[in-house]
Amino acid sequence: MNHEQSFPYQSTAWLSIANNVLLALFKGAIGLIFDSQALLANALYSASDAASEVTEKMQLPWFRRRQTTDKENVRRETNGPLIATLFSVLILLGGLQMTISSVVTISKGEITPPGYLAGVAIVISIALKEVLFQYQYRQYHKQNAAGSRSFIELHRYSLYSSVIVLLGVFGAMTGQALQISAMLYLDPVAAFIVSIMVLWRGYRIVQGSIYSPLLTQQLQEEDTSDFMETVQRVHGVIMVDDIKAQEQGHYVTVVARISVNPRISVMEANDIANRAKVLLLHRFSHVRDVSIQVQPYDPGYPYKSNHTESDSDLPTLIQ
Repeated sequence: MNHEQSFPYQSTAWLSIANNVLLALFKGAIGLIFDSQALLANALYSASDAASEVTEKMQLPWFRRRQTTDKENVRRETNGPLIATLFSVLILLGGLQMTISSVVTISKGEITPPGYLAGVAIVISIALKEVLFQYQYRQYHKQNAAGSRSFIELHRYSLYSSVIVLLGVFGAMTGQALQISAMLYLDPVAAFIVSIMVLWRGYRIVQGSIYSPLLTQQLQEEDTSDFMETVQRVHGVIMVDDIKAQEQGHYVTVVARISVNPRISVMEANDIANRAKVLLLHRFSHVRDVSIQVQPYDPGYPYKSNHTESDSDLPTLIQ
């Protein structure tokens, strides 16, 4: 991913993080003021979304290159897992506290129905989240179709939590209006369910920070053989000079160097590289980013194509 391509990707990623933080603060404040445990749990889930995205962004190649531009910044890479672990611990503690609080509220039966602004807040948050998702999805899909599928999965779970909270808040409000005391329990029940989801999210962040460190390890040669074979099938690729795969969290980044006919134009060479990139992204769902460097094929002396003109010393190969 070059600089021009990664810039909108970066800005969209940080926009999503800022949105989740603001939604967490907004829903948390409304939940505290209008006595909605479900909305508080949903605020915690939005915070876990932000923490998960921050952890993921620290593992992306563009972030790593920026952090290692000088020797003094190298040690920052080792702080990444520590920051991710801190986020996950806070999320786990918050989820545990919310789980206990909702269980205590249900067991005691001392339930205060949420105010009507709690329902307004959850509707607004769902609308804002969906609008940003549509924008993010378009940006991610332009860069990486495989990564967009993962992004859809994360959004789906976030939407599930919001729908559960929506049902809990409006169910409790309806119970108050109809004087059905049993429906008042829907708010703490929704808070309990979402808090369990928060605990699971915190566990996943811990797992990602421990088993996917920023100092990525090179995959074994047999793991990259499939990538090399796929690139070699692309029409126009003469030779795959080098290919490396690095683990980035649950995904893989592929860096390759290929040789093409030296007589083709730069545009044709870029088209070959793009075809190889798209093929890797679509065939391997765990590949998140592909960077391909193109260079002219040089068979070296004394090999020379029969189609080379007598007054030219440039080697070539018929495609």
